[in-house]
Amino acid sequence: MYPQVGLSPPAQALIVTAAICVVVLFARSAASILAPALLAFFIAVVATTPLRWLRGKGMPKYLAILLILLALMEVASLVALTTTTALEALREGLPHYQERLVLLTEEFGRWLEGVGIDKSRAALHDLISPAAASQFLYAALTNAGSTITTGLLVLLIVAFMLVEASSLPAKLQAAFLLTGAREAQWRQFFDLVNRYMLIKCMTSLATGIGIWIWLRILGIEYAIALAVAAFLFNFIPIIGNIFMTVPAVLIALVQANASTALLVTLGYVVVNAGVGNLVEPRLMGRQLGLSSVVVLLSLLFWGWILGPIGLFLSVPLTIALVVALDGSPRTRPIAIMLGSGVAGAGALAGKLLGEQTERSSQ
Repeated sequence: MYPQVGLSPPAQALIVTAAICVVVLFARSAASILAPALLAFFIAVVATTPLRWLRGKGMPKYLAILLILLALMEVASLVALTTTTALEALREGLPHYQERLVLLTEEFGRWLEGVGIDKSRAALHDLISPAAASQFLYAALTNAGSTITTGLLVLLIVAFMLVEASSLPAKLQAAFLLTGAREAQWRQFFDLVNRYMLIKCMTSLATGIGIWIWLRILGIEYAIALAVAAFLFNFIPIIGNIFMTVPAVLIALVQANASTALLVTLGYVVVNAGVGNLVEPRLMGRQLGLSSVVVLLSLLFWGWILGPIGLFLSVPLTIALVVALDGSPRTRPIAIMLGSGVAGAGALAGKLLGEQTERSSQ
């Protein structure tokens, strides 16, 4: 028998840190499998609402799941068709756009040199490369097949998750021996994520429709594809507005002139400000308890681990992480630090439990 030697707090912290690093590196190496599975999980969370509604109307379980999968496949096919059609058209007109971009770069560089900024034209030629656009289009069209394969895999995982959705709470209860309070917290967490994803879908759809109307009024080509891009990028907090605006401004600048590009920028600012600052907060009802710095860092973290899918799921994944950290007294300080205030996200699970208790008392 060897005597048991207690570890000092620094040693314990070092072991925990090493374990976290191993888990993170493993998740990053398994991103090709983990990312579609997580995306399917959050789609299944959203799909449980129409599934319950259809089941409440007396529809058989498997028929309801089939209808939901057909609807998801139809939406995915529409997005894929719109995007690939726009990329093909853009590739055909790319030589003309490249010439226009070179002329605009030359004129802007000459203007900068006129105001005293030396070697501006050479710097802009290195910064804005027309060849990079053609390489991007070629890569996007080449990877279309793998994207479709990933989408089918996600739909397959969603189907199996919806089949097992009704028995999942009982399995979690039996596997982890959840207390009543902890089970209520996780139930409310799933309700919160469901509400967040549904509201994001509605506000993203409103953003896409607003952008499409504005671009059609200005006569910008590829308005439908840009509206689809606005719908998708609206799921990415903070930086999604930039990602959706830059391509539209560049296309307007190449197709028309600087005045039209400014009008396009103004339209994006108005739509994003109206939907993001007025409509979305009213629908959310309350904040998610995450500080802006945490949201930005979560974008970098989950994007590094899971790639583009991590950008879209950064907020729901961070909420899940906060709820998990809040479940232990040792990790609760970390959950509190992730919040937007003194209570913040660390008290998110407690707030969820409080709402559940209040509803049950009523």
